[in-house]
Amino acid sequence: MTEQRADAPGAQRAPATDMSLLGIYLNDHLAGATAGTARARYLLRSCRGSALADALAPVTAGIAEDRESLLGVMRRLDVPVRRYKVYAGRAAEQVGRLKSNGSLVRRSPLSTLWELEALRLGVEGKAALWQTLRNLSATDERLDPGQLDELIARAGRQQATLEELRRKQIGVTFREA
Repeated sequence: MTEQRADAPGAQRAPATDMSLLGIYLNDHLAGATAGTARARYLLRSCRGSALADALAPVTAGIAEDRESLLGVMRRLDVPVRRYKVYAGRAAEQVGRLKSNGSLVRRSPLSTLWELEALRLGVEGKAALWQTLRNLSATDERLDPGQLDELIARAGRQQATLEELRRKQIGVTFREA
C-alpha cells in the first residue's frame, strides 16, 4: 500500500479549526469567566469570617486561576481578547446583584443560595469549555491535553464543593422560624 502525502489531492486531512468561531466561543467564555470570578469574590467578601467563606476561598481562587488559564489558551491560539465582551461580563455580574432577595436592609440568605447556584452553573459551563478544547487538542498541537485534563478535573472538584455548599445553604435559607 502506498502512502499518500497529506497535501496530495484526495488525501485525508484533519479538519481545520474555524478560528473565527473559536474566537467568538472563547471570548464568550471569557465574559462568563469574568462575571464568575467577580461573583465568587463578591460572595466570599459577603460571607467573610464564616465557615462558608473558609470552604469557598479555595474555589474562588481556582475560578480566578481558571480565568487566567483561559487567557493563556487564547494567547497560544492567537485569539484576541474582545474587551467589550469582558466589560459586558462585568456589567452583567453587577446587574445580577440588583435582584430582589426578600430583604432591603441586610443580606438575605436567599442571595447566598442564588449566588452558589449561579457559580455552580458557571463552573458547569467552564467544564464544558475545557472538554471542548480537550477534544480540539487531538488536531491542534497548541492545546495541551494534560493541562486541559487538569482543568477538567479541577472544574469537577469545584462543582462538587459548590453543590455541597449549596445543599447546606438550602437549610439555612428555608429553615422554619
